[in-house]
Amino acid sequence: MPQSSESTMTETSKRSTIYFEPQLHAALRLKAAHTHRSLSDIVNEAVRAALAEDQEDLAAFEERVSEPTMSYEALLDDLKAHGKI
Repeated sequence: MPQSSESTMTETSKRSTIYFEPQLHAALRLKAAHTHRSLSDIVNEAVRAALAEDQEDLAAFEERVSEPTMSYEALLDDLKAHGKI
């Protein structure tokens, strides 16, 4: 039998009020019912994925911090010089 959101929440879980657009809320409710998961589980998973993506982006920025930079004007000049624009 699917677990309810109450049984998957821990003592350290925090409660928050989130306002969804009606269509998003309906889609989340359908997904929750279809996958036998709670809205909280689905939202927590989505937030974790977004934060992990942010972490990957920050790591990529850190790896490239020593690369030379080019101003927008210099980029346009270079593109024009090479017949790209």
